[in-house]
Amino acid sequence: MIDARHLIEQRTSILWLTFDTLRYDVASQAMQQGRTPFLQQLLPGGQWQKRHTPATFTYAAHHAFFSGYLPTPIPKPADYQRLFACEFAGSSTTGDRTWQCQAATLPQGLAELGYHTLCIGGVGFFNRQNPLGRVLPGLFKEQHWSVETGVTEYHSTRNQVAIARDALQRLSADTPSLVFINLSAMHQPNCMYSPGVNEDSTATQLEALAYVDGELAPLIDAMHRRGDTLCLFSSDHGTAYGDEGVTGHGVAHPCIWEVPYAEFVLPGASQE
Repeated sequence: MIDARHLIEQRTSILWLTFDTLRYDVASQAMQQGRTPFLQQLLPGGQWQKRHTPATFTYAAHHAFFSGYLPTPIPKPADYQRLFACEFAGSSTTGDRTWQCQAATLPQGLAELGYHTLCIGGVGFFNRQNPLGRVLPGLFKEQHWSVETGVTEYHSTRNQVAIARDALQRLSADTPSLVFINLSAMHQPNCMYSPGVNEDSTATQLEALAYVDGELAPLIDAMHRRGDTLCLFSSDHGTAYGDEGVTGHGVAHPCIWEVPYAEFVLPGASQE
C-alpha cells in the first residue's frame, strides 16, 4: 500500500488526473479491447480498480477529492486508510500512511509545504469565467482554462498536456509539484471522436478515452524526468446514456457512482 505521508515528507511530486464523466464499464471495456495501450502499461496490473465516487457530479466530487475523500474501494475494508486528509476530529479513515494537513484542502496544504500547485481545467466548473467557475481553480497557485482545453475542443487533451509541460519546464528541478488536470474529452459532446455520429453513447465515450490515451505520453515523460511521482488517476463520476431510463448524471445510479481508479508511484529517471 502507498505511504502517502512518507512520499509527501520526501517532497514527491503528484500527478492527479480526473477523466471527467468516464464510466467504469467504458474504461474497463477499452482496456479489454486494447484501445488504451498506454494506460494499460502504466496502471498496476494493467487494469482499473472499480471504486465508488463520493459525489455524482463534477463540482461536488472535486470538493471531496481536494479535501482527501477520494473514490473508495468496493468493498471498503474495515482498516481502510485514505492517502490524504485535511485534519478533522473523529476521522476513522486516517492512519500512519495518511498525509494530513491543517488546511481546508490538499492543494492549499501542499502549497504551504512549498509545492507548486497547478490546475489545468477542462469542464465548466473550472472555466474561471464567473465566481462559481473560479472556486476550484482558486485552490491552486497556477490556473489555466480556455476554450482550447474545454469540452468542445477536439484536441483538448493535447492542449492540456502542452500547458502542463510548459509549466513544468519553468520550475526549478528541486521544486515539487502538484499537477492536476481535469481531462474534458470524455464529457459530452464526446461523439466528435466518432466520425459520422451525432449522439453521445458509451461507444463514443470509449472513442474519446482512446483519444486521451494517445495524448498522455509526453506528460508522463515530463513527470518522469523530474523524479518520482505519485499518480492518481480516476473519474469524478460516470454518466448515463439512457440506462434504465436515466440520462446524464447528478443522480444515484451504478453507472454514475462506479468509477475507474488507479494509484501508483511512477519512478523518476534517476531510479532507472
